[in-house]
Amino acid sequence: MWWTVSGIVGALGVALGAFGAHGLKNVVEDPAMLVTWETAARYHLFHALALGLVAVHPTTPKWAGALFVAGILLFSGSLYTMVLTGQRWLGAITPIGGVCLIAGWLVLAFASRGT
Repeated sequence: MWWTVSGIVGALGVALGAFGAHGLKNVVEDPAMLVTWETAARYHLFHALALGLVAVHPTTPKWAGALFVAGILLFSGSLYTMVLTGQRWLGAITPIGGVCLIAGWLVLAFASRGT
């Protein structure tokens, strides 16, 4: 299952990155918002790869995968939404997603201990 999730999340990350690079240039007025979109896409794609690591990990740490998915939704999702809507308060959600991403890496790091 995690391999499929990784592939779908990765494809979506590429599509959203391309949309930001090509579709938003004439729509978004503040150039800093394009940088924000690029940050969201970069973290999105890095963590699509992290989901692939979950898939091939000998113990398949489901909590790591769940935290990566939650982190992508909260971190990248809040940034994507902020750029599209101009609602800067959404930036307050972003750190929660960052904590999920960090926690996912820690769960992945310690998933093999004791086996």
